[in-house]
Amino acid sequence: MKRFATKLVLWTSLVTMLSGCLYPESQKNENQIPYTDQIQSVQTAVEQYQDNKSVLPIKTRDQETPIYQKYPIDFKKLVPAFLQQAPGNSFENGGVFQYVLINVEENPTVRLIDLLLIEKVKDLQLRVNDYRRKKDYPPFNEVLAKDRYSINYEAMGIEEEITVKSPFTNDQLPFFLDQNGNVHIDYSSDLTKAIESNPDHNYQNGDDIRDLLANNSFYVPVASVPYTLENDKAVFLVK
Repeated sequence: MKRFATKLVLWTSLVTMLSGCLYPESQKNENQIPYTDQIQSVQTAVEQYQDNKSVLPIKTRDQETPIYQKYPIDFKKLVPAFLQQAPGNSFENGGVFQYVLINVEENPTVRLIDLLLIEKVKDLQLRVNDYRRKKDYPPFNEVLAKDRYSINYEAMGIEEEITVKSPFTNDQLPFFLDQNGNVHIDYSSDLTKAIESNPDHNYQNGDDIRDLLANNSFYVPVASVPYTLENDKAVFLVK
């Protein structure tokens, strides 16, 4: 009986250990939800840090970094003096979000990058690069605008178009390629909805309207290119 009890304890421990392996930190539900209180606590910490240090608690990025990835929050500068710990849903604490700042010059505001989107972009980019190595050119399909192309999935041997779930609308968004074969997410449908939902906006044709998403959501449109509006619809901003 004692031997059976010992085996039972060992089996229970093994199951518990394997459960932890099967469900890593980044896959746990609580680490994939943008809790308002966590975002607000980071916002407060950022403001207190700036008041105290006269600078922002951000990591250094070069000038070529895309605008919405340019100002990642450095939690090492906030913890523990201004924040007890990095949020559970942050990348630093096993989550799927990178905390960043937007509007850094006038009104530094905390937003999130969904790293699962970055992962899907990188995965598709690898497949595009593999095709390019074999064919010497990217898998361009239709011309969407100047230097913007849909992807020829059939030529790549992919049966169905690959999409990604929008953090703004939950719609499925397509990918596209620029003239250099770089993969981007097409947020035009999200932005058109944002234009409709914010009729009092001050944007004009020729303005980059992506902040319509960033300013009205927890998220930023990562892996995006500039868009503008034309006849109350979002279109690629090309020059």
